[in-house]
Amino acid sequence: MKANLKLSYKTHIINPAKAIKHTDLEKSLSVLIGDDKISIDRSDIESHSIDKWLVGNPPDVVVFAETTDDVVRVIKFAHKNQVPVTTRGAGVGYVGGAVPMHGGIVLSVARMKKIKEISPEDGIAVVEPGVITGNLQDAVKEVGYFYPPDPASLRECSMGGNVATNAGGPRCLKYGVTRHYILGLEVVLADGSVAKLGGRCHKNKTGFDLIGMFVGSEGLLGIVTEITCRLIPSPPTRAMLSATFASFADAAKTVQNILGSGYLPAALEIADKFTLSAARNHVGSEMIPDGEAFLLVELDGQFESVALEVDALAELIKENGSLTISVAKDEKGCDDIWEIRRAFSYSLRATGLTKLNEDIVVPRGKLVELVNFCEDLQEEINMPIACFGHAGDGNIHVNVMVEDIEREENRVQSDQALNRLFKKVISMNGVVSGEHGIGIAKKKWFNEALDSGALNLHQILKSALDPNSVLNPGKFI
Repeated sequence: MKANLKLSYKTHIINPAKAIKHTDLEKSLSVLIGDDKISIDRSDIESHSIDKWLVGNPPDVVVFAETTDDVVRVIKFAHKNQVPVTTRGAGVGYVGGAVPMHGGIVLSVARMKKIKEISPEDGIAVVEPGVITGNLQDAVKEVGYFYPPDPASLRECSMGGNVATNAGGPRCLKYGVTRHYILGLEVVLADGSVAKLGGRCHKNKTGFDLIGMFVGSEGLLGIVTEITCRLIPSPPTRAMLSATFASFADAAKTVQNILGSGYLPAALEIADKFTLSAARNHVGSEMIPDGEAFLLVELDGQFESVALEVDALAELIKENGSLTISVAKDEKGCDDIWEIRRAFSYSLRATGLTKLNEDIVVPRGKLVELVNFCEDLQEEINMPIACFGHAGDGNIHVNVMVEDIEREENRVQSDQALNRLFKKVISMNGVVSGEHGIGIAKKKWFNEALDSGALNLHQILKSALDPNSVLNPGKFI
């Protein structure tokens, strides 16, 4: 469906008494940083009104920052005049995190896309926030190094957005999430001042963990203008296994047995029967063998250890009752298996149903309970629910598949289903977001997801760092 854009040029200012008309806003910003970095063109307004969420709202002006100084000038102006600023990277988020709910300025950092430095000696890379994650991975691989975070959108998403949401991906099981690879940040605060946090050292216990405070902050506390990333040596080789099972419970049991046997795969992915059915319809049944659950395992490391582990795991998976099993020990074979995994999301979209993608996380021992709950729920609401994702860390993408979402009845029913899902997840000691963030889409469940003490700390931090609520207002704080 098309995003519901309220495309007007009405100015939305936090403090109406200090309101600036959009034409004056454009002129003022042009003087500050140049005409070529400012736009009120309709196509720019529309494209910066939405992300991959289903709802949009227009800014009054789009600013294309190219330097930290550009950001500083814009933020000082916005702070003085109380104009809302929504920072945006590649704009491929799923929760409306970059949607400007109060109009004002969308501050795009997409032009800030330099890889400033790659230092194998120090094991670091220094990048601007607009660098596409996959491009960074390619660049460091050329010098024998590895940047592990690998969100599914790595060929589209930017490093600034990854920092904003603490992005993860399939390889989080072994390697961790974005926060584990951020050594330093340059951040422009709400008053336009610049803070340099951390640096080039792989260990640093100098004061509070300020980097951790900004990673995952979704643009509510400051604007990241430079990122120093930790790199690790690239594993010499990898191997993969894929298997199908008669039930999701059998596949989930196998996950526990793999980890309980002392193996730590780079990735451990799972999918349910609806996901597999959609994939068979979309890419062909010959690509995906029979079974009602799918398991993908990736191993990496030294040649000798990977060769031994893949054979041992193949035997373990067979002993756990797999219906089929495929083993890949070369790059092409591994890529072929990953193609199956990458097909899942596209296959669900190809059903013609609207895919409401939720990235919930439950304790790993609750995977079967979660999927059983989703199977019961889909029968009650008469809407399919597809579950797939990162089994190794309990991060499952639960997709409510909605027919004709423009119908009010269907929207209401899907909202009720999501409400029940999140309540169930919270009751299981799970969390409502593993890697997509809160944004607008999950705002109404945020207060339930945290206890009062944690909520109060969020409010204290926001009030201290952004007392006028200029940065990304209208979101979860």
